[in-house]
Order: sequence, then C-alpha cells, then structure tokens
Amino acid sequence: MSDSFDQFRLSRLTSSYWRVTFDHAPINLLDDNSVPQFERLLDLAEAEADLKVVVFDSANPDFFLAHFNPGAGFKNLTGKAASGHCRWTEVIQRLAQLPAVSIAAVRGRARGGGAEFALSCDIQFASRERAIFAQIEAGASMIAIGGAIERLPQLVGRNRALEILLGSDDFDADLAERYGWINRAIPDAEFEAFVEAFAQRVASFDRQALRETKRLVNLRAKGPTPDDFDDTAATFYGQQWPGTAARFPRLAELGSGQHSDLELNFGRRLGDLWRTD
Repeated sequence: MSDSFDQFRLSRLTSSYWRVTFDHAPINLLDDNSVPQFERLLDLAEAEADLKVVVFDSANPDFFLAHFNPGAGFKNLTGKAASGHCRWTEVIQRLAQLPAVSIAAVRGRARGGGAEFALSCDIQFASRERAIFAQIEAGASMIAIGGAIERLPQLVGRNRALEILLGSDDFDADLAERYGWINRAIPDAEFEAFVEAFAQRVASFDRQALRETKRLVNLRAKGPTPDDFDDTAATFYGQQWPGTAARFPRLAELGSGQHSDLELNFGRRLGDLWRTD
C-alpha cells in the first residue's frame, strides 16, 4: 500500500512512531479528496503491528487544519462507507479507535472538521501563542457532523459545549485548555520539544500495555456510537436550509478557503457578518 499522499506527508520515523504532517496549500483545507486519503492512512496504521504512536502536525504555522471547503463538494464527506455509515464520521471513529496512540500537535487554526479531527485524537497538545480552535458550522448555517456535537458535551459539559457550537467563535489555546477541550497549552518556544519528548516516551513503552489501556479507557468512557454519528449526519444530509444557500456565497466573497483576513479571524468575522443595524 503506497505511502504517497498529496494533502499530508507520512514520515515513518521508526516502526513504532509515525508523524503525519498536513501540507495542503494554501491553508490545509479539508475537501472531498481528504476522506479517501485518511481512509488509506488508517488502513496503513491499522495494518502496522508495531505502531505505538502517531503525531499529527502541520507544515503551515498559521493553519493546522482549516475546515472543510464547501466549494469542493461533499460526495465523499457525506457518502456511505462499506459499513453503511457516513464515510467522514467513520474516519473519525476509526481514528479514535486506532490501537496506536494518536496525538494532535496543534499549531495554527483548527476549525470545523479540522477541530473535530484534533478532537478525535487521543491527546491534544496546542501551542499557547499560535493555536486557535473553533466549531464554525452554526455560524455558517450548518451543523458539525465529525464528532463535536457528540464529544464536546462529555469533555466540557453541556453548557460550554453549546457556547462553543452555537457561538462559533475562536478559542485560544489557554481558554480551550481551561474548558477541558484540549489536554494542555504549551509555550510555542517549547512546543516541538515537548511533543517530541512525549511521543518518544510513549513509543518506548510496551505495545500491549498501551493498546490494552487505550481499549479499556475507550470502553469505560462509553463514547458516541456509530448510530449517534449517523443520526447527526442524517440531519446534515437533509439540510436544505435557506440560510445555507444565502450565506455560503458571502463567505466565498470574503475569502473562505484562501489565506485571507476571514480565515485568519473567522470567529470575529462571523460575529460581525450577519448583524443588521
């Protein structure tokens, strides 16, 4: 199975430790080609018996994973996998259930599907000065279908989950850490060394102990089921809201999908965009 991808780089540092670096110009947008590439990456990871740790990071200091590009089509995002479940939510579930430990090393912006990808990893470390998190879907007349609705209430509580999802605003790393959305915020000057040391430490431990611990924690945590994700996805599939058709073109006009003021400051801009005097 090929290690070649065009949206990220796979570095097999050792048989037990991999790095996946997002590098999809201009801002690491997710699109319809992302789903099959993630499926192929997970096929490789699940087949690697010695794999203990996978770190996800970004080559772009301003963007970890921006969000899904609404102009790129949703065929694979909303399509059905062989299991009958939504392909994107199955990717998210497979990542959460991967026997190896997954670490999101977040520098830059992780919004929408990008924030949900980080959320589905086992551990989230973030650069204090550079990381920004947001679930922007409600502000763009959509709903989140990649796990935010299912997982955030468990992590941060119902009220804070509603603040994150309905407010569609940007959260810096310190506030995300305070809410329990991520594991910890780390000064940017120390960030890479910290992530590398943690990954190397875990990769040095016994594989069976790591896998059984993760399996049992997942079992005890009783996270969302595939049916939970399907219920949310079904709402997305049937979405024909007038507001969505009216607002998407405006976001495109303002530079959605480009290295623009909108993408750099999505939360603030969304708060101003739809207001009427």
